Amino acid sequence: MEKLTISCINDGKDYDIELGQTLKAVSDEICKTVKDPKTKTVYPVLAAYVDHKLKELSYSVFFSHNIEFIGYNTLDGKRTYIRSLSFLLESAVREVFPGMVLVIDHALPSGMYCEIVDVKNHSEDGHSIVHIPSSEDIAKLKSVMRRKVDEDIPLRKEKILAERAEKIFEGNNQVYKSALQKSLGRYYCSVYYLGEDADSFHGPLVPSTRYIQTFDLLRFGDGFCLQYPSDSDYSKVIPYREQGKMAATLKDYSSWCRTTGIIGVSTLNKTLLEGGAVKLINLCEARQERNYAAIADQIYAEKDRIKIVFIAGPSSSGKTSSSLRLAQQCKVLGLAPKVIELDNYFIDREFTPKDEDGKPDFECLEAMDLELLNENLNNLLAGKMVEIPKYDFKQGKKIWIGNQLHLEEKDILIMEGIHALDPAMVPEVNQSHIFRVYASALTSLNLDENNTISTSDNRMLRRMVRDYNYRGHTPENTILGWPSVRRGENKYIFPFQENADALFNSALLYELPLLKYYAEPLLRRILPTSPAYSEAVRLLKFLEYIVALQPSEIAAIPPTSIMREFIGGQTL
Repeated sequence: MEKLTISCINDGKDYDIELGQTLKAVSDEICKTVKDPKTKTVYPVLAAYVDHKLKELSYSVFFSHNIEFIGYNTLDGKRTYIRSLSFLLESAVREVFPGMVLVIDHALPSGMYCEIVDVKNHSEDGHSIVHIPSSEDIAKLKSVMRRKVDEDIPLRKEKILAERAEKIFEGNNQVYKSALQKSLGRYYCSVYYLGEDADSFHGPLVPSTRYIQTFDLLRFGDGFCLQYPSDSDYSKVIPYREQGKMAATLKDYSSWCRTTGIIGVSTLNKTLLEGGAVKLINLCEARQERNYAAIADQIYAEKDRIKIVFIAGPSSSGKTSSSLRLAQQCKVLGLAPKVIELDNYFIDREFTPKDEDGKPDFECLEAMDLELLNENLNNLLAGKMVEIPKYDFKQGKKIWIGNQLHLEEKDILIMEGIHALDPAMVPEVNQSHIFRVYASALTSLNLDENNTISTSDNRMLRRMVRDYNYRGHTPENTILGWPSVRRGENKYIFPFQENADALFNSALLYELPLLKYYAEPLLRRILPTSPAYSEAVRLLKFLEYIVALQPSEIAAIPPTSIMREFIGGQTL
């Protein structure tokens, strides 16, 4: 048998393997598990990078490559597991509820929100009826899923004619998946099989159901929450967190999307191709303005009590624009908002705490001068004059430039920063005077019935475009730095999002077509030798499904839009 040599990144060794061997066979011989370098936790191999390209373990090797096997401790490993788990759930739904369709709608703090839809019956408004599962239904689904795991059913991939794939999707009652496939105009399509069940997924799956050991289903809303393994303990599901406010915001946005006729990417593409981009832009911006006004109304209704408005949210959620637009709406009502950045209260850089890698941790709460912040806010609430510091990021310390502030009767402070929802930031301040707003781009737009669009991906594309245009960072810098950003969000922001008095969804239906126009050329510049290449390829494949806006349509985006914070031209 002919041999070839591969280099295994995991152990730094070269191996001679048989020509055409699958990655799974190679893994079984040389690397059955991977160890997280920080936690020392051992994970089973779920997929692999082949010359920085993500591949499933069924991939056959015919040339010499650099190969790195990955587990659940990586983002791509986690995505591989969740896609496979979604297929397992879908297979169970088809068995328990024949003719109905699993819809994986959006992410929740404790998993993925799912509904079971009866596409053959419709409500008075013309939408398909949602089957609300009972406790017995949930128990039966879990039992079927566990049985399929025990049977170790292979998950296999076939490349078939697109026309045949469309018929398969139509037979599954997946009308949006079929419509999306038709809109792409491709000759071939990759379809995965779990037994006789077939579907499409936008990335690798694990080799068989045996790999999908950790999951749970919880009744939630009109559907249920699909829980997957925790990042900290692969053998246990993600911990349950209070998610009522977040779920309500996502549900509201999803319902609004349906009223516009934009159900998924296929209907979005159709709208754009038919010349409806400018109308869609105007509609989305009008809705956001109403939402800012609604929050301003809440503040005004209690203007005698509320004196401080804190705005928090993850990276690239539009916090800066949101604080300025909310301030405008407050002015309309006769209030006098004063916007201050919490970044001015960083401690001097030499005293910044270190993270687990020994690097300065600028995102931890202790990186802020909490004593000064609490003192300033209490003095302002007491009617005293206060000098607000200005943080000089070049020198790494606060400077004093005579920025005096005094709160008059109609004045309110609007302050934005990552810790604004954490009560530990201002424990000495009377909480009754504080109104907290959580802002994030909570997209409910999906590729199809069971392939969601990640809110994190949406925000990373925003950040990539902004970093390149205004901060001198390459797309590669943004991608490689994103895991660190996400760790900070998971630790310092997401646990406190339910503390908000109001949630603002900064997602816009037209933004992915907009971001594609700017981000696609940037992603194509990343070289195959770069460690960011696999992520660039993944994002480019995802953007292939999106129709891009044209320059004349982009010009219609108003200068006060949140998106102008990322592409330029903002006048706030």
